[in-house]
Amino acid sequence: MLDRTEARRRLLRLLKRKPIADIGILKRVLGTPSRTTVFRVLSEVGYLTSYSHAGRYYTLSDIPSFDADGLWCHGEVLFSRERTLRATVLQFVDTAPAGQTHAELEARLRLRVHDTLLDLVQTNKIGRLTLEDLYLYVSAKRGKARSQVSRRRQLLEAQPVTVPTPTPDPTVVIEVLLAFTHQPRGDPASVEACLKKAGKAISREQIDAIFARHGLGKKKRPRGVGGRERRASPPRS
Repeated sequence: MLDRTEARRRLLRLLKRKPIADIGILKRVLGTPSRTTVFRVLSEVGYLTSYSHAGRYYTLSDIPSFDADGLWCHGEVLFSRERTLRATVLQFVDTAPAGQTHAELEARLRLRVHDTLLDLVQTNKIGRLTLEDLYLYVSAKRGKARSQVSRRRQLLEAQPVTVPTPTPDPTVVIEVLLAFTHQPRGDPASVEACLKKAGKAISREQIDAIFARHGLGKKKRPRGVGGRERRASPPRS
């Protein structure tokens, strides 16, 4: 086994050259099969464990350049200023002005958090309530939780209401499809002009909705549609 000074020197040199390493690499560099020895040396220099990959990777405490949320990644390996996934989720929920949803947390942390959220709720570290058909996770502090719920309600009310486009009558659909097949250009504008010429009172909104529903106009049609079929060229010799 290396002496303490040489062990620290080797560990620092490794992690300055390669910012992260797993326990297998650390054992080889330190020349020891003992996890206890590895962690003793890591503790002496200061280290962080990844919150992704089941905490399998390690880095020096002064290597990460954390973003505004206290997160840092090296490739696909993720680290947090809060060290563990559990502590990170707790911090995110507790400090969010409008609480956090499951989808928001997974998108930001780039990791599954369902079990972690369930554990935090069951141990009363955070609160959970249903709001607009979704779970909202809030601080365990009642005053802060009320403020988060209020802010979330304001955000939901500010969202524009999407009015679904009514499905056109089947006879309208047929008229639009027939006009489409007889138009070389096959775009909504030419179909609209064709229908107006035929005295059909079908709006551009209805035409656009039918184009979207049936995927019309996305592919270039062969010239033979709506006209004479193009004669095939003889094969080249």
